[in-house]
Amino acid sequence: MNGIKQLILVSLTLLSAPFFAQPRGAVYLNEKKTIEERVEDALSRMTLEEKVAMCHAQSKFSSPGVSRLGIPEVWTSDGPHGIRAEVFWDEWNNAGWTNDSCIAFPALTCLAATWNPEMAELYGQSIGEEARYRNKSVLLGPGVNIYRTPLNGRNFEYMGEDPYLSSTMVVPYIQGVQKNGVAACVKHFALNNQEIDRDNINVNVSDRALYEIYLPAFKAAIQKGGAWAIMGSYNKYKGEHCCHNQFLLNDILRKEWGFDGVVISDWGGVHDTKQAIYNGLDMEFGSWTNGMNWGTSNAYDNYYLAQPFLKLIQSGEVKEEEVNKKVRNILRLIFRTVMDKNRPLGSFGTEEHALAGRKIAEEGIVLLQNNRNVLPIDLTKVKKITVIGENAVKRMTIGGGSSSLKVKYEQSPLEGIKKRVGQNIKVTYVQGYESPAVVEQDVKGAKAPEKKVIDVERLKKEAISAARDADVVLFFGGLNKNENQDSEGADRKEYGLPYGQDELISALAKVNPNLVVVLLTGNAVAMPWVKEVPAIVEGWYSGTEAGNAIASVLVGDVNPSGKLPFTIPVSLKDNGAIALGEYPGNGKEQTYNEGIFVGYRWTDKQKIKPLFSFGHGLSYTSFVYGKVEIDKNILSPMSNLNVSIKIKNTGRRAGSEIVQLYISDLKSSLPRPVKELKGFKKVYLNAGEEQVVSFTIDKEALQFFDDRKHEWIAEPGKFEALIGASSTDIRGKVSFELK
Repeated sequence: MNGIKQLILVSLTLLSAPFFAQPRGAVYLNEKKTIEERVEDALSRMTLEEKVAMCHAQSKFSSPGVSRLGIPEVWTSDGPHGIRAEVFWDEWNNAGWTNDSCIAFPALTCLAATWNPEMAELYGQSIGEEARYRNKSVLLGPGVNIYRTPLNGRNFEYMGEDPYLSSTMVVPYIQGVQKNGVAACVKHFALNNQEIDRDNINVNVSDRALYEIYLPAFKAAIQKGGAWAIMGSYNKYKGEHCCHNQFLLNDILRKEWGFDGVVISDWGGVHDTKQAIYNGLDMEFGSWTNGMNWGTSNAYDNYYLAQPFLKLIQSGEVKEEEVNKKVRNILRLIFRTVMDKNRPLGSFGTEEHALAGRKIAEEGIVLLQNNRNVLPIDLTKVKKITVIGENAVKRMTIGGGSSSLKVKYEQSPLEGIKKRVGQNIKVTYVQGYESPAVVEQDVKGAKAPEKKVIDVERLKKEAISAARDADVVLFFGGLNKNENQDSEGADRKEYGLPYGQDELISALAKVNPNLVVVLLTGNAVAMPWVKEVPAIVEGWYSGTEAGNAIASVLVGDVNPSGKLPFTIPVSLKDNGAIALGEYPGNGKEQTYNEGIFVGYRWTDKQKIKPLFSFGHGLSYTSFVYGKVEIDKNILSPMSNLNVSIKIKNTGRRAGSEIVQLYISDLKSSLPRPVKELKGFKKVYLNAGEEQVVSFTIDKEALQFFDDRKHEWIAEPGKFEALIGASSTDIRGKVSFELK
């Protein structure tokens, strides 16, 4: 027995040798020094060639360390919804490992729809454990680009249209990830709000809109979340690509915000050696690729920050201090992650993580409409359920660009429903519509499937026939991860549902009054049939446990409590970016003519009634809001005031309500939105229970960015605090004054 113990100890020692049994003088062993002292110690031992090598990739997802000094490589992984499968060293294709099947977590639109920072922390902690187990140094996420238009193909990866909501949700996500000794790399910095022409479009935006709308979530990620890494975006700003942009990376990120982490390029986002040297970039990845599926093989020595960088230093044209600045940031990242001896071990593909994802999904699913209380389904009164729609069985964890995952399993909605209702209720499935088959992403040798003629009318007739005699019809539609749906690299071409779904839904509504439409999307969609359908649910892309989460909400095991993180307009002309005619630009330039008026700020300003409002979401119970109370009516610049309201659950079942605080500036020297979100709380109440919800208002909540002075201003004057269940469902308000 003792011999076995000795063998185990020897084996553990050998396995940990790359990190713990470093060569004499290795920087890892200087544990009594501060991180900054260790950084300078390591830097002083490195050759120029070793320093330059650390500034660029050596494979698709890694950059070199210095084995001579015991400094490990940096390994990154795509996120933010799961840990990407291992790929070949110099290819995008999966490497064929048998132990890298991950848990897929809900897309970030679903997380944002929970309006619950506790869910963001659970998400970050869980995905961070998965990344740590796979020994990743950097998780390439989360994404916090603002939802400017419903057509952006990558909106599903982000946290909605509002800077305050995104800022609040991103902080615990980052903290959860980094507890595991894995750096969260917040992306894409900045103004990456469309996929069309993303590599070369130059974004023209006012400083005011930049600071008020597009930067706050990044600032919160850095200053409150303590993110250790940030990724530049593909597009240009002020004529410079954002991966080496003086104004964004040096002036704002480093000088204004005090960022001390690593700036990583998006894959293929670097275009110039000298700009990369001087304009704030630290690590270059993926040059001469599109970031997804093609590239120049083994080009790493020719990267902009590789041999061209080295030669400029050797010739004296560039000072060595320029590479030292970058390597300091990289070493700081390494000491915070893989060279932290207290780094936990993590876990991977566990039931615990799957259930965490399910909980997040259940809290994020939004009940948009529920006329005649069709939901929840009363299983004691139902004998036959007809499930219609390709999305009831289609895998949503594959495809979509860099968010594509190799998952341990994915529970489909059809499987989840069958499992939940049991064998006493007949569940039939009819496809109803079909999307074109596409090449399987990241699979070596994958061939394009043969083009197939889809018989739309036949599928429609079969669905209508099956729906006639069902007690309940569940239609699963929406978008998918095909190109021009919810997918990296291309925007959507239309606002309506693809593949003939709109016509099919209207036809189904005519033959069965108990129709429930469940949308699986990461984006808003047109709903021309909204008045014909009694119940509509936004189910999002909910990951590994999607089917179980959706089924639990449909039958009432879980009371829906999610609310929309973006506005759903009736039509595209109700969106500011599109109404003002600039989107998607002319291929070279794109001007944000709507300025600060994004999402509900635009519909409020124009007095447009949305299809479904920002912050909207129904429940299976009811909540009554009391009178808004305020502790004082005068706010000085050095004090705070408190606003409170009593919320009561007046229904027959427990549920959660998201109480939202908006601030309205009644008179300002510059145009301001009618109101802006400045607080929210999710409260759980049993039937009959009531609770007082309180918010603290400080000077910061009243500020706007004055681009004439380049500073945040809170002007004295009169304000209103509005409490609502959504941006258009205001239940009470109270006035106060800033002296």
